[in-house]
Amino acid sequence: MTEQMTGAQSLIRALEHVGVDVVFGIPGGAILPAYDPLYDSTKVRHILMRHEQGAGHAAEGYAYATGRPGVCIATSGPGATNLVTPLADAYMDSVPVVAITGQVASPAIGTDAFQEADICGITMPITKHNFLVRDPSKIASTIAEAFHIASTGRPGPVLVDIAKDALQAQTRFEWPQRPELPGYRPVTKPHGKQVREAARLIAEAKRPVLYVGGGVFKSGASKELRVLAELTGIPVVTTLMALGTFPSSHPQNLGMPGMHGTVAAVGALQRADLIVALGARFDDRVTGKLSSFAPHATIVHADIDPAEISKNRYADVPIVGDCREVIADLIVAVRADQAAGRQGDYTAWWEQLNRMRETYPLGYTEPEDGSLAPQYVIKRIGQIVGPDATYVAGVGQHQMWAAQFIDHQRPGSFVNSGGAGTMGFAIPAALGAKVGDPDRVIWAIDGDGCFQMTNQELATCAIEGIPIKVAVINNGNLGMVRQWQTLFYDGRYSNTNLHTAPTPEDGKVRIPDFVRLAEAYGCVGLRCDRAEDVDATIEKAMAINDVPVVIDFTVHHDAMVWPMVPAGVSNDDIQYARDMAPEWDDEEE
Repeated sequence: MTEQMTGAQSLIRALEHVGVDVVFGIPGGAILPAYDPLYDSTKVRHILMRHEQGAGHAAEGYAYATGRPGVCIATSGPGATNLVTPLADAYMDSVPVVAITGQVASPAIGTDAFQEADICGITMPITKHNFLVRDPSKIASTIAEAFHIASTGRPGPVLVDIAKDALQAQTRFEWPQRPELPGYRPVTKPHGKQVREAARLIAEAKRPVLYVGGGVFKSGASKELRVLAELTGIPVVTTLMALGTFPSSHPQNLGMPGMHGTVAAVGALQRADLIVALGARFDDRVTGKLSSFAPHATIVHADIDPAEISKNRYADVPIVGDCREVIADLIVAVRADQAAGRQGDYTAWWEQLNRMRETYPLGYTEPEDGSLAPQYVIKRIGQIVGPDATYVAGVGQHQMWAAQFIDHQRPGSFVNSGGAGTMGFAIPAALGAKVGDPDRVIWAIDGDGCFQMTNQELATCAIEGIPIKVAVINNGNLGMVRQWQTLFYDGRYSNTNLHTAPTPEDGKVRIPDFVRLAEAYGCVGLRCDRAEDVDATIEKAMAINDVPVVIDFTVHHDAMVWPMVPAGVSNDDIQYARDMAPEWDDEEE
């Protein structure tokens, strides 16, 4: 299929061919030629963001909600460099994103021209692949390749940088029958021998754990995971990026492992004799001090990315493949072993874990001064709004409380920035999630620090008719940093207080006033600072569905996230609460 058109028209036609229905972006000089045919497209909706970082995070939120690559678009130079943070975020969390940037005209590349930046060089370490396109005839095939790379194998971000003269030049539109990527062959089907060995180890283990990471969610393997877990009876821990992939309420779910995980999840990994890691990468926030992590465990590690196998922890049984395929084959192998009378007995293991779970449940202490507990607010949001909503968190204490106190029952119900820990993620990502899944209720759980980094995207929400709901957990501080200053820096609160203006007599400093700010952006603004008003405030927000709603929850300034494993120490040194470590109920191994 060939047709004469400009490179810019070829770009928009290519986006239509791959099924793109929305792009998030901001125009500028180098990308401007693409905006002219975009104006005429009846298939691709453009959402004008207020910052390119917001465009990138919105593309991530869209990808989480739909499973398809999110698309963001920016001009050259600062427009492109503003995408660096969301691209790094997407790379760390394996989110399929295609970023399209304009570049200065080909003769000017390398001359330090106005608004020139080597965005391919800049983003090489934080993209799955990137392209610089100078030939207009290559635009369509490059878009096809970019979407294929972003969405297959281990998902990730791909950047397509297009020179302005390539967008302006005439070309023939030719859509490739298939992407020509001879060096790109992701392995999806696991090796049968390795799977059978994993099944044998499961049958022989006394203290096994299924360590479930975001790769299980990305592969759409939630149903298969549940079958495997219930077939074997093995306890399950789900990382921050996998919350909801295995229901929080399931009796085999021990919760989230890691720095702010449950005592039962952390303790189970430390005492396991077999860890079956599925789509997880043994991140430092899960392992703590790596040399002391799970010292008695044999490791089965399944991941679609061979680079992750044995990267941090040596895998005794490495399995390269898509998690859905791996788990499906593992179910077959386990059933064959069980039919032959080979089945593990985990009775004593479950008795130990249940004691741990009952002795050290998740909880919190109400503030002595009568102020609002942030954990209570987040717990009530989860209970009132329910598990069918999608919760999008920023980064910090509120993120950990949302992970701990909301019941995550559905795959994809919890969206957050895990690997990069990007403050400012929540508002634009919630916007993108709502665009991708418009019939679902979307709540952004944000902190007052995060909120002030990207809240300009509320204007986009209001103008474009994207009615997200935002809970600002406002403690007046950079809360997680303050917690570390309390615990490790003798309470020396250097530059973490966000309310530094002189305090008026009533002690209520509001700079900015989030309610008035929300109203200025065309949203409904609400405020709540009393426990008895929390439910009514949430219900009022739930009743408003035509405009965005922002709630300023003014909470206790010194609440902390517990449990906690301090950075760089063994998981055995987990603190259940301040000045309280668990007394491990170890049995003979």
